[in-house]
Amino acid sequence: MLFLAVCDDMPTECADIAKQIEGVLTQFQTEFRIKQFFDGQELLHSRENFDIIFLDIKMPQINGMDLARKIREEEKRSLIVFITAAREYVFQAFEVEAFQYLVKPIRKEKLRKVLEKAIKRIGADGDRDFLIIMAARQTRKIFLKDIYYIESIGRLVKFHCAEETLEAYEQIGALEDKLSDKTFFRCHKCFLVNLDYVDAFHKTEISLENGEKIMLAKRRYEEFQRAVLSYMKAKGGIL
Repeated sequence: MLFLAVCDDMPTECADIAKQIEGVLTQFQTEFRIKQFFDGQELLHSRENFDIIFLDIKMPQINGMDLARKIREEEKRSLIVFITAAREYVFQAFEVEAFQYLVKPIRKEKLRKVLEKAIKRIGADGDRDFLIIMAARQTRKIFLKDIYYIESIGRLVKFHCAEETLEAYEQIGALEDKLSDKTFFRCHKCFLVNLDYVDAFHKTEISLENGEKIMLAKRRYEEFQRAVLSYMKAKGGIL
Protein backbone atom coordinates (compact mmCIF):
# COMPACT_ATOMS: atom_id res chain seq x y z
CA MET A 1 0.00 0.00 0.00
CA LEU A 2 1.23 3.49 -0.86
CA PHE A 3 1.10 6.25 1.76
CA LEU A 4 1.01 9.74 0.26
CA ALA A 5 0.87 13.26 1.68
CA VAL A 6 -0.23 16.45 -0.04
CA CYS A 7 0.77 19.74 1.60
CA ASP A 8 -0.63 23.03 0.30
CA ASP A 9 -1.76 25.99 2.38
CA MET A 10 -4.76 26.48 0.07
CA PRO A 11 -7.33 23.83 1.14
CA THR A 12 -9.15 23.86 -2.22
CA GLU A 13 -5.94 23.35 -4.18
CA CYS A 14 -4.76 20.69 -1.72
CA ALA A 15 -8.04 18.80 -2.14
CA ASP A 16 -7.88 19.16 -5.92
CA ILE A 17 -4.34 17.76 -6.10
CA ALA A 18 -5.31 14.86 -3.83
CA LYS A 19 -8.31 14.14 -6.03
CA GLN A 20 -6.17 14.09 -9.17
CA ILE A 21 -3.69 11.72 -7.54
CA GLU A 22 -6.54 9.51 -6.37
CA GLY A 23 -7.91 9.34 -9.92
CA VAL A 24 -4.58 8.19 -11.36
CA LEU A 25 -3.84 5.64 -8.65
CA THR A 26 -7.34 4.19 -8.94
CA GLN A 27 -6.68 3.58 -12.63
CA PHE A 28 -3.39 1.89 -11.68
CA GLN A 29 -5.37 -0.39 -9.36
CA THR A 30 -2.91 0.48 -6.60
CA GLU A 31 -3.83 0.41 -2.91
CA PHE A 32 -3.16 3.80 -1.38
CA ARG A 33 -3.97 6.33 1.32
CA ILE A 34 -3.66 10.09 0.93
CA LYS A 35 -3.43 12.52 3.83
CA GLN A 36 -3.84 16.26 3.31
CA PHE A 37 -1.95 18.94 5.22
CA PHE A 38 -2.66 22.66 5.00
CA ASP A 39 0.38 23.65 7.04
CA GLY A 40 4.01 22.63 6.70
CA GLN A 41 4.58 22.39 10.44
CA GLU A 42 1.70 19.93 10.75
CA LEU A 43 3.32 17.68 8.16
CA LEU A 44 6.73 18.02 9.77
CA HIS A 45 5.36 17.01 13.19
CA SER A 46 3.43 14.07 11.78
CA ARG A 47 4.93 10.80 12.95
CA GLU A 48 3.76 8.97 9.86
CA ASN A 49 6.09 7.71 7.14
CA PHE A 50 5.01 8.63 3.63
CA ASP A 51 6.21 7.06 0.40
CA ILE A 52 5.54 10.21 -1.62
CA ILE A 53 5.09 13.79 -0.41
CA PHE A 54 3.61 16.42 -2.73
CA LEU A 55 4.71 19.87 -1.56
CA ASP A 56 3.71 23.39 -2.48
CA ILE A 57 6.66 25.79 -2.15
CA LYS A 58 5.15 29.17 -1.30
CA MET A 59 3.53 28.59 2.09
CA PRO A 60 3.47 30.72 5.29
CA GLN A 61 5.43 29.83 8.45
CA ILE A 62 7.68 27.37 6.62
CA ASN A 63 7.97 27.20 2.85
CA GLY A 64 8.09 23.94 0.96
CA MET A 65 11.83 24.11 0.23
CA ASP A 66 12.75 24.58 3.90
CA LEU A 67 10.27 21.88 4.84
CA ALA A 68 11.93 19.49 2.41
CA ARG A 69 15.33 20.24 3.96
CA LYS A 70 14.00 19.40 7.43
CA ILE A 71 12.49 16.16 6.11
CA ARG A 72 15.90 15.20 4.75
CA GLU A 73 17.57 16.15 8.05
CA GLU A 74 15.33 13.58 9.71
CA GLU A 75 16.67 11.07 7.16
CA LYS A 76 13.23 10.32 5.84
CA ARG A 77 13.45 8.73 2.41
CA SER A 78 10.11 9.91 1.13
CA LEU A 79 10.01 10.83 -2.54
CA ILE A 80 9.40 14.58 -2.66
CA VAL A 81 7.42 16.06 -5.54
CA PHE A 82 7.16 19.83 -5.64
CA ILE A 83 3.93 21.22 -7.06
CA THR A 84 4.10 24.96 -7.50
CA ALA A 85 3.32 27.89 -9.76
CA ALA A 86 6.88 29.16 -9.24
CA ARG A 87 9.51 27.99 -11.72
CA GLU A 88 12.49 29.75 -10.11
CA TYR A 89 13.07 27.13 -7.40
CA VAL A 90 13.73 24.25 -9.78
CA PHE A 91 17.51 24.21 -9.20
CA GLN A 92 17.11 24.39 -5.42
CA ALA A 93 14.99 21.27 -5.68
CA PHE A 94 18.10 19.27 -6.52
CA GLU A 95 19.62 20.21 -3.17
CA VAL A 96 16.89 18.31 -1.31
CA GLU A 97 16.92 15.37 -3.74
CA ALA A 98 13.47 16.18 -5.07
CA PHE A 99 12.03 13.39 -7.18
CA GLN A 100 10.08 15.70 -9.49
CA TYR A 101 9.18 19.38 -9.95
CA LEU A 102 5.71 20.01 -11.34
CA VAL A 103 4.48 23.44 -12.39
CA LYS A 104 0.83 24.34 -11.86
CA PRO A 105 -1.59 23.82 -13.46
CA ILE A 106 -0.81 20.12 -13.45
CA ARG A 107 -1.41 18.17 -16.62
CA LYS A 108 -3.01 14.80 -15.97
CA GLU A 109 -0.64 12.94 -18.27
CA LYS A 110 2.39 14.46 -16.56
CA LEU A 111 1.05 13.48 -13.14
CA ARG A 112 0.42 9.97 -14.40
CA LYS A 113 4.03 9.64 -15.58
CA VAL A 114 5.39 10.96 -12.29
CA LEU A 115 3.32 8.52 -10.22
CA GLU A 116 4.17 5.62 -12.49
CA LYS A 117 7.87 6.40 -12.18
CA ALA A 118 7.59 6.85 -8.40
CA ILE A 119 5.86 3.50 -7.93
CA LYS A 120 8.63 1.78 -9.90
CA ARG A 121 11.28 3.50 -7.80
CA ILE A 122 9.60 2.47 -4.54
CA GLY A 123 9.14 -1.09 -5.74
CA ALA A 124 12.82 -1.34 -6.70
CA ASP A 125 14.05 -0.13 -3.32
CA GLY A 126 14.47 -3.12 -0.99
CA ASP A 127 15.05 -0.81 1.98
CA ARG A 128 11.43 0.27 1.77
CA ASP A 129 9.93 -3.00 3.03
CA PHE A 130 7.46 -2.17 5.78
CA LEU A 131 4.76 -3.30 8.18
CA ILE A 132 1.36 -1.66 8.67
CA ILE A 133 0.22 -1.54 12.29
CA MET A 134 -2.43 0.23 14.36
CA ALA A 135 -0.66 2.29 17.06
CA ALA A 136 -2.08 5.09 19.20
CA ARG A 137 -5.31 4.99 17.18
CA GLN A 138 -3.40 5.64 13.97
CA THR A 139 -2.58 3.40 11.06
CA ARG A 140 1.20 3.48 11.03
CA LYS A 141 3.72 2.34 8.48
CA ILE A 142 7.05 1.12 9.87
CA PHE A 143 10.02 0.48 7.61
CA LEU A 144 11.73 -2.79 8.56
CA LYS A 145 15.14 -1.11 8.37
CA ASP A 146 14.10 1.12 11.30
CA ILE A 147 13.20 -1.74 13.66
CA TYR A 148 15.90 -2.95 16.07
CA TYR A 149 13.74 -5.62 17.63
CA ILE A 150 10.14 -6.56 18.40
CA GLU A 151 9.09 -7.45 21.93
CA SER A 152 5.97 -9.31 23.02
CA ILE A 153 4.36 -8.50 26.38
CA GLY A 154 1.13 -10.44 26.71
CA ARG A 155 -1.22 -9.31 23.92
CA LEU A 156 0.85 -6.16 23.39
CA VAL A 157 3.77 -5.96 21.00
CA LYS A 158 6.42 -3.24 21.15
CA PHE A 159 8.32 -2.21 18.04
CA HIS A 160 11.65 -0.81 19.20
CA CYS A 161 12.74 1.49 16.39
CA ALA A 162 15.63 3.85 15.78
CA GLU A 163 13.75 6.96 16.92
CA GLU A 164 10.69 5.69 18.79
CA THR A 165 8.94 2.70 20.34
CA LEU A 166 5.49 1.87 19.03
CA GLU A 167 2.91 -0.34 20.73
CA ALA A 168 0.25 -2.38 18.98
CA TYR A 169 -1.97 -5.38 19.62
CA GLU A 170 -0.32 -8.06 17.51
CA GLN A 171 0.75 -11.68 17.86
CA ILE A 172 4.49 -12.20 17.72
CA GLY A 173 3.98 -15.58 16.05
CA ALA A 174 2.09 -13.94 13.19
CA LEU A 175 4.82 -11.32 12.87
CA GLU A 176 7.44 -14.06 12.78
CA ASP A 177 5.61 -15.62 9.82
CA LYS A 178 5.34 -12.28 8.02
CA LEU A 179 9.05 -11.61 8.47
CA SER A 180 10.29 -15.13 7.80
CA ASP A 181 12.04 -14.14 4.56
CA LYS A 182 13.48 -10.91 5.97
CA THR A 183 16.39 -10.23 8.33
CA PHE A 184 14.44 -11.06 11.50
CA PHE A 185 15.01 -14.05 13.81
CA ARG A 186 12.85 -15.33 16.66
CA CYS A 187 15.59 -15.50 19.30
CA HIS A 188 13.23 -15.95 22.27
CA LYS A 189 9.53 -16.53 22.78
CA CYS A 190 9.21 -12.80 23.51
CA PHE A 191 11.66 -11.35 20.97
CA LEU A 192 12.18 -10.99 17.24
CA VAL A 193 15.54 -9.41 16.48
CA ASN A 194 16.66 -7.62 13.33
CA LEU A 195 19.99 -9.23 12.37
CA ASP A 196 21.06 -5.95 10.78
CA TYR A 197 21.62 -4.57 14.28
CA VAL A 198 23.23 -7.51 16.09
CA ASP A 199 26.58 -6.40 17.48
CA ALA A 200 27.53 -9.42 19.61
CA PHE A 201 25.96 -12.42 21.35
CA HIS A 202 26.56 -15.31 23.69
CA LYS A 203 24.42 -18.25 24.74
CA THR A 204 21.77 -16.26 26.62
CA GLU A 205 22.02 -12.68 25.40
CA ILE A 206 22.25 -10.54 22.25
CA SER A 207 23.87 -7.10 22.23
CA LEU A 208 22.57 -4.62 19.70
CA GLU A 209 24.33 -1.71 18.01
CA ASN A 210 22.26 0.81 20.00
CA GLY A 211 23.60 -0.63 23.27
CA GLU A 212 20.46 -2.56 24.24
CA LYS A 213 20.55 -6.23 25.21
CA ILE A 214 17.81 -8.81 24.66
CA MET A 215 17.41 -12.42 25.69
CA LEU A 216 18.49 -15.37 23.55
CA ALA A 217 16.84 -18.69 24.42
CA LYS A 218 19.44 -21.44 25.00
CA ARG A 219 17.52 -23.86 22.83
CA ARG A 220 17.68 -21.38 19.94
CA TYR A 221 21.37 -20.56 20.28
CA GLU A 222 22.68 -22.94 17.61
CA GLU A 223 19.95 -21.99 15.14
CA PHE A 224 20.70 -18.34 15.82
CA GLN A 225 24.39 -18.93 15.11
CA ARG A 226 23.48 -20.47 11.75
CA ALA A 227 21.14 -17.57 10.96
CA VAL A 228 23.88 -15.02 11.74
CA LEU A 229 26.39 -16.93 9.61
CA SER A 230 23.95 -17.10 6.71
CA TYR A 231 23.21 -13.40 7.11
CA MET A 232 26.89 -12.49 7.07
CA LYS A 233 27.50 -14.51 3.92
CA ALA A 234 24.55 -12.87 2.20
CA LYS A 235 25.74 -9.37 3.20
CA GLY A 236 29.33 -10.00 2.15
CA GLY A 237 30.72 -10.18 5.68
CA ILE A 238 32.34 -13.55 4.94
CA LEU A 239 34.30 -14.21 1.75
